[in-house]
Formats: sequence, structure tokens, C-alpha cells
Amino acid sequence: MLGMGMTLTLDDLRGAFSMPKEIISGFVLQYSVMPISGFLVSKLLNLPSHFAAGLILVGCCPGGTASNIVTYIARGNVALSVLMTAASTLSAVVMTPFLTAKLAGQYVAVDAAGLLMSTLQVVLLPVLAGAFLNQYFPSLVKFVSPLMPPIAVGTVALLCGNAIAQSASAILMSASSRTISIEVGMQNSVLGVVLATQHFGNPLTAVPCAVSSVCHSVFGSVLAGFWRRSAPSPPKQMQD
Repeated sequence: MLGMGMTLTLDDLRGAFSMPKEIISGFVLQYSVMPISGFLVSKLLNLPSHFAAGLILVGCCPGGTASNIVTYIARGNVALSVLMTAASTLSAVVMTPFLTAKLAGQYVAVDAAGLLMSTLQVVLLPVLAGAFLNQYFPSLVKFVSPLMPPIAVGTVALLCGNAIAQSASAILMSASSRTISIEVGMQNSVLGVVLATQHFGNPLTAVPCAVSSVCHSVFGSVLAGFWRRSAPSPPKQMQD
């Protein structure tokens, strides 16, 4: 997140607030397409109850912070991505347990204060710090910025690997448009793992969340690499 912030300026973040349509669109899609998809897929495949609950749970989770990294690689709007992640994460205090209870039939408790603090610590504060450094200490940013992408990729790999490792035995047993697409498609799977472990009786409920952590990163990275080959098309009014 600090590396993402170093690609921005404070003016970029202020400019992202001028795009409420995109933020609202991402929010609506995040908490409609993904939860309903998890529910329909679990019904279509007739999954066991613990796998169905896990799949629905991860669909009800907010956008993951890895989406910000993938948006950066895909040359999307990083400032918008960060704001969308923050918005969906803060909203998850209500939306995740509500939707999970409705679709999975079980209530998932979320620590609102802890989730808020995590959002501030993991997303907003590092990005704001990076943007501050980029605006007022550009020479320092120029020196360290080449190191940030590999550090970011390595960190995501470790986090995903950890999520999978915790469920390894169970698994063996059984542009703005670009930004919105990435934000909606990449869930906070690790949050799903934590919630499933703490609030569902069957440990296998965490398996879909752990598997999706890797799938989102792999497919998201492949898509980002494809998009990176071409710059996003400018808005029509700019072309005119």
C-alpha cells in the first residue's frame, strides 16, 4: 500500500472523489454480483453445506487490498481502486454478516472497530503516507520506487500461501472500467478465512475462501498483464 501511494499525489486522491458514479457502481456490483454468484454456483454444483457456506461467505466479503496492486499493474485508476476498497471494507461491517446470514442461513459476526482500524492501518494510512512522500519528497520516492513492485508481489504471494497452508489438509481432502472489474472480482479472501474459522463450526468452510485467495491473485495477475500491454482508452469526451 505504501508503494501504491508512492505512485500517487494528494491531488490524485482528491480527484478520485470527483467520481462518485464509479464508486457507487463498484459498491453495488460488489455486494450484488459476487454474493449472488456464490449462492447460485453453490446451488448449481450442489455443494456440501460447509463448502457452500464458505463460497457464499467469500462472495460477501469486501474487495481485497491485492486488487489495488493488480489495478496498478493493469494501469487502472489506483486512487479510485483504493477508495473503492476502503468503501467496500467499511461497508462490510454491515453488508458481510447481513448478506451471509440471508444467503447462507448463518450469522457471521464482524468486529466493526477492528475492521475499521485494519482498514485505516492497511489501506488508507500507508497510501496517504506514500502520496505525501511522492508529493513532497520525490527524490526519495524515485530512489525506492523500483523496489516496491517486487516487494508487493512477494508480500501478496506470502499472504496467499499462508492462507492456503492453513487449509492444506482440508484442500487435499476435497481504467475506471478496469478498476471496477478488478475491485468487484477480487475479494478479501483472507477475511473470509478468518471469519469462517472463527464463526463456522466446520473447518472445511474456510477451504473455498483459501482457494479463492490464490485464484483471485493468479487470474487477476494474468488479466492485469494482458491489460498492461495496452493503455486504457481515453473517455469519449476527451477523444472528441
